[in-house]
Amino acid sequence: MKQLLYLFFLQFAVSGCNDPEYKNPHIVIETNLGDIEAELYPDKAPKTVAAFLMYVDSGFYKNSSFYRVIFNEGFSTASNTGVIQGGTWPSDNKEHPIIKGIPHEPTKQTGLTHTTGTLSMARSAPGTASTEFFICIGDQTQFDFGSQYPADGQGLAAFGKVTKGMDIVRKIQEQRSSGENFDEKIIIKTINRL
Repeated sequence: MKQLLYLFFLQFAVSGCNDPEYKNPHIVIETNLGDIEAELYPDKAPKTVAAFLMYVDSGFYKNSSFYRVIFNEGFSTASNTGVIQGGTWPSDNKEHPIIKGIPHEPTKQTGLTHTTGTLSMARSAPGTASTEFFICIGDQTQFDFGSQYPADGQGLAAFGKVTKGMDIVRKIQEQRSSGENFDEKIIIKTINRL
């Protein structure tokens, strides 16, 4: 009996060691070109992170895509600076409800900044961000509060940072594109919590 209890305890202890324990939530973006892991910051951008995780948990991003690439003006593609944007916008979303905008959390409030690897929400006016997000390649502080983009000066809502897979982010960025659109969408198979 003691051996059985010992084996049970040992199995429980070993299986517990395999589960990563993070202070903040981590997600993995599974694409057809590889996986991207990111840490989210609910203590700094609680409304944005809560909305994003709600979409993740509901399976909203299953079979979505990275569909847009932007290179900084004045830089060549070889300098590898800009953003890749993804989400559900160009996909067939008839089964999904209209998403209410997320209250805007500017970088002045959160203390975050758009440095390389940052996850941030795309938007038009403040409070209109919903499912579309982007990842910064190189520092993109023009998206911080007080900058000239967007023109309202409120910046965009950063909420996380890539911890593994920036090589995949760059690989996605390097796919063929026409203007700001990838010639072929890069499929996001799913996004899950770790």
